[in-house]
Amino acid sequence: MTKLLILSVTIAAILSVSACSFIPNYSRPKPSITIPDNMSDDKTNVADLGWKDFYLDPKLQQLISIALANNQNLTVSSLTIEQLRQQYRIKKAAQFPTVNAEGSVTRSRTPSDLSTINRSTTTDVYSVGLGVSAWELDFFGRIDSLSQAALETFLASKAAKDSLQLSLVSQVADAWYSWLSSKAQQQLSLETREAREKSYELINKRFTAGLASELDLRQAETALNEARVSEAQYEQQANQNFTNLQLLVGRTLDKNTWQQDWFEIRALRDIPSNLSSDVLLKRPDIVQAEHTLKSANANIGAARAAFFPRISLTTSIGFGGTSASQLGESGSRQWSIAPAFTLPLLDWGVNQANLDVAKLEKDINIASYQQVIQEAFKEVRDQMEARDTLDAQLNAQNDLTASTKRSFELAEHRFDAGVDSYLDVLDAQRSMFSSELSQIDIQLLQLRNQLTLYKSLGGGLYESTRTGQSQK
Repeated sequence: MTKLLILSVTIAAILSVSACSFIPNYSRPKPSITIPDNMSDDKTNVADLGWKDFYLDPKLQQLISIALANNQNLTVSSLTIEQLRQQYRIKKAAQFPTVNAEGSVTRSRTPSDLSTINRSTTTDVYSVGLGVSAWELDFFGRIDSLSQAALETFLASKAAKDSLQLSLVSQVADAWYSWLSSKAQQQLSLETREAREKSYELINKRFTAGLASELDLRQAETALNEARVSEAQYEQQANQNFTNLQLLVGRTLDKNTWQQDWFEIRALRDIPSNLSSDVLLKRPDIVQAEHTLKSANANIGAARAAFFPRISLTTSIGFGGTSASQLGESGSRQWSIAPAFTLPLLDWGVNQANLDVAKLEKDINIASYQQVIQEAFKEVRDQMEARDTLDAQLNAQNDLTASTKRSFELAEHRFDAGVDSYLDVLDAQRSMFSSELSQIDIQLLQLRNQLTLYKSLGGGLYESTRTGQSQK
């Protein structure tokens, strides 16, 4: 009898493994835009470049490490991945029979003589054994399709976590640079305010002595107040940027510990201008979109299989008797095999609607996949094209700053010599102040361009540059 149960289960397993599949053949959709192969001589794959080898400043490296350890979004994403992994295991396990140990004791009372109601017989029935209950034989691949869909959903969640990490690394770097740039602008405003205070005191003394007009005095006072306003504004901006940095890092930070002179920041590692379809299609967000598409494709197989019969098998083998002592006797062995099937005949179009929904879901995900590729291409291309223009802007801004400084020096000399009015000095000083602020802004834009291009090409997933095995 035991052989019979094993044989039936084995045959069913073989039939299940060799079941047909209604999942459509998958082929990766071609991008709706042409992605050129523009590879440089540098063969470094940016996606394999570790963030410690790109962000060269030790303080920034520490901040990124802390953020990766503390960020709650990453924690939620990791837990979601584990949840989906367990769900995939559940779907996969449904392909195999669940064997249960079964045991029961039944006591029944029946009348032995219908003419005498007081006479009756009490019967005990004991049963113990192993059984497989309603195991669906996956002849048409319904369970396998659902398992494939769960696997692709799990893989998509892993890619989503990778994409989240890329964003977090770049956001921490951007927040740190933004804070330092606003601190530099605050310091510049403070120095300008202090310089204008001295100018105001000097003009006030000259006004008292009758050597300067009240207009000169009020112009100096106006310039001083403008500097005070700018200093307060940049202080507020610096505080907000630091709060944002703390939020990304996930803990309270000491400003003095993470302060860095703006003009002493270590440059980011230069990355090649390499854009190709292979590099772009390996971005985590594109990988996520493709796994989601594959999941939708597998769901079509499950929807198609719903049109065909569901065949299930219930088997059991064990011992039975009217007393516990009989359970070990050879004559007490018992077994049963009960196959069953269900075939949908009239479902009022539910199965067809489910299939139509699955097909539409796939079409939606194809469009989403194409959209993600388009956005990725645009993001990379925009940053690559901005590189040269930002270099040109910074060079021009450096020249402009040098010119305004020299103009301010000449204006001060001419005012001291009584050739020009104080208004000329203020105009030159405002131009110099504005130019210095813009210089910091463009430097920040240049850093943002580099870190955004690094993220756009898939950089930031690994701590150290990959040479063989990945090191996250």
